[in-house]
Amino acid sequence: MQDSGKKKVTIAVKVSQADQQRAAGIFESLGLDLATAINIFIKKSIDEGGFPFEIKDPFYSEANQAELNRRFKKVANNQGIHSRQLSENED
Repeated sequence: MQDSGKKKVTIAVKVSQADQQRAAGIFESLGLDLATAINIFIKKSIDEGGFPFEIKDPFYSEANQAELNRRFKKVANNQGIHSRQLSENED
């Protein structure tokens, strides 16, 4: 017997109570319950063949990369590098 895609299954997901409440409030303001919102996310992910939005690591943001480049240039030019001699008796 072939699965027609109509059979419903239950998916259990653990999230913090605070996240569940915040998400439920957001979706309720849009006229959706949490289960419907999750179903929309799953269907959209299937349509897109992945996340329906871009997943970003803030480390690679343009602003952070520019700051890293600025700091690397300072180090390469021996600018902004500070050192101090530690006493041998200092704990």
